[in-house]
Amino acid sequence: MASPQGLAPSTRTLLFLSAAVVVLAGMHAAREVLAPLFLAAVLVIIVHPLRHPLERRGWPRAAATTVVILVVYLILLALIAMLTFAGIQFGGLVQDYLNELQSSITDVTAWLASLGVDQSSIDSIRDALQPSQLVGVAASLGGAVMGILTTLFVVVTYVIFISVDAARYDGADDHFGATQGNVLGRATTFNIGVRRYFVVSASFGAVVAIIDGVALWALGVPAPAVWAILAFVTNFIPNVGFVIGVVPPTLLALVVGGWPLALAVVAVYSVVNVVLQVLVQPKFVSDAVNITLTLSFVSVIFWTFVIGPLGAILAVPLTLLTRAVLLQGGPATAWYSWLSGEDLPKAKELPPAPDAEADVDEPAAG
Repeated sequence: MASPQGLAPSTRTLLFLSAAVVVLAGMHAAREVLAPLFLAAVLVIIVHPLRHPLERRGWPRAAATTVVILVVYLILLALIAMLTFAGIQFGGLVQDYLNELQSSITDVTAWLASLGVDQSSIDSIRDALQPSQLVGVAASLGGAVMGILTTLFVVVTYVIFISVDAARYDGADDHFGATQGNVLGRATTFNIGVRRYFVVSASFGAVVAIIDGVALWALGVPAPAVWAILAFVTNFIPNVGFVIGVVPPTLLALVVGGWPLALAVVAVYSVVNVVLQVLVQPKFVSDAVNITLTLSFVSVIFWTFVIGPLGAILAVPLTLLTRAVLLQGGPATAWYSWLSGEDLPKAKELPPAPDAEADVDEPAAG
């Protein structure tokens, strides 16, 4: 039955999906511009509340905005320092353990052959683990850091403009609270959700990084600080960050101490990271931002495809933004918002959706 807008619900759904595909394709094409913009916006959202106590103490708006910008820059500088340190250390490790790595690769391929693995698969594994491949990865880290610095230069520029505008938007409720309360409420909910998510992720990441670093140091794995940094950074990637963080130290442990040390590293990560990152943290994240565990996992894959590597870290904030814009507009989309994990009032407390009213009224009119 046609809706009041003259289109059947199925037709409107198809139109919505078609428009979504076009928008996402455009975002993918413009990902080099949009990804730094999203990162800058998220950083400003996180730091923005610092301005409020300063303004209450009589600081001028410009001074409070400057503090916000400086704090964001300090966060960016800390990220640059960690990435640079990890990159230099990783490059040195690859060079130092080339011979041991080659020997370990030979042992692994011989073991796979004894298990009956076909030769083509063994050759593929050997080619992927060749020291020359890792040397190339280490050599490319310098270029990667330069690329990050270029991206951060764009982020730095965005941060200035967004911080200045955010100070102005603080007064939106005074001007439009009576007429745009729904929109302002959704914006507030989104901002709070972003801050909660990163507070939870940073807290768990720091705990995991410290425990992993101390454990690897006690086991004698080289460069435990590098793997602690990796554990902290990958903690911002929901659900799959653990896998990314465990592989490099395990391979290095295999080279240095053989299978016993490698299995010890896997055991430590399984106890610490699986319990905290895979079992405990997702529950805290889900409660903090009201997103289902399935959606948080799928969002990593989806947003990484759309805007590139930064999409893995910004997956949850971008999902929250999508829900705030598309699914929190009223009772007609409440069902989809509830599916995403948002807590909603009971059905009897919600007003009927427009489509439901039309379906009820039309038979009565006949």
